[in-house]
Amino acid sequence: MTNVGKEGPTGESPSFSDLILPLRQLHDRVRDAVVEATERQRLDELADIRRDDEGDTIYAIDVVSEDMLLELFEGLSRDHSFVLIAEGLHGPMVFPRGSSEASATWRIIVDPIDGTRGLMYQKRSAWILTGVAPNQGETTALQDIVLAVQTEIPLIKQHLSDQMWAIKGQGAFAERYNRLTGERTPLHLRPSRSASIAHGFSTISRFFPGAREELAAIDDEIVMGALGPVTPGKAHCFEDQYISSGGQLHELMAGKDRFIADLRPVMKQTGLCCHPYDVCTALIAAELGVLVTDVLGNPLNPPLNVTAEVAWAGYANERIRMQVEPLLQGALRKRGLI
Repeated sequence: MTNVGKEGPTGESPSFSDLILPLRQLHDRVRDAVVEATERQRLDELADIRRDDEGDTIYAIDVVSEDMLLELFEGLSRDHSFVLIAEGLHGPMVFPRGSSEASATWRIIVDPIDGTRGLMYQKRSAWILTGVAPNQGETTALQDIVLAVQTEIPLIKQHLSDQMWAIKGQGAFAERYNRLTGERTPLHLRPSRSASIAHGFSTISRFFPGAREELAAIDDEIVMGALGPVTPGKAHCFEDQYISSGGQLHELMAGKDRFIADLRPVMKQTGLCCHPYDVCTALIAAELGVLVTDVLGNPLNPPLNVTAEVAWAGYANERIRMQVEPLLQGALRKRGLI
């Protein structure tokens, strides 16, 4: 693999492939610590609000991963220089400490727990998300990411945890970890090959109050346009409001969902929106053949920061995109949203 980037702390020019194993190990440690905390603490303790930051509300369960994250990235900085961008951090942090942002080799964006709300109430898995790009300063964007790692934080009653990673242009890889036995087995993810959303999961995200009525109307308009009027006693397709962008991407990767769109930033009267760290592992989905775009159909490419609001759409394959995208864009244009 060709080395890219500036010289690291050792004076050598590192390859981003050198980051795969340490990042996977870092994810493993954060996953184990969070699971241990959920086993030890009551649900109401995990749901305590610790901070109300501009980008999101930080709960007690988030703090578990944040504290460990900084410790582990300190260790990583012995061999690599990077700018760390993460939910919960007030501004980018440069490693090794005291070095300049301009001299850093990498720009690493992290969501320590994506899907906090579902996990802290033990409803659904959350995910640790990490994307790595050559450092190009503040202009570094999602399409610059060359390595991504995504790890499942399972529920207490769940003994299996998936981990996926990808290298740009070299494919995606996955393993399933059994936390009872320590066994790891290869996992073969494959997006849906269906040509239609019929009888599959197709979702417009509407997690929180605000614009739900209009989002539901857009959803219905897309489904009716793609599949025609509803037949009495039948279900055209289904939806799944998984409050985790990383989780949604995983559902597309695993062939469980065929179409997902998160339109919150283009709507009026919506509160919390998706941010770049929530979709920083889109590279894995793309390497598997999932099409991840902005609402205009361009490759999704927000800047790697914690403030940008991201509207995105994911299609399991090109035929699903051809069926749905014109209807999605037509519904948005009709409402003056794009």
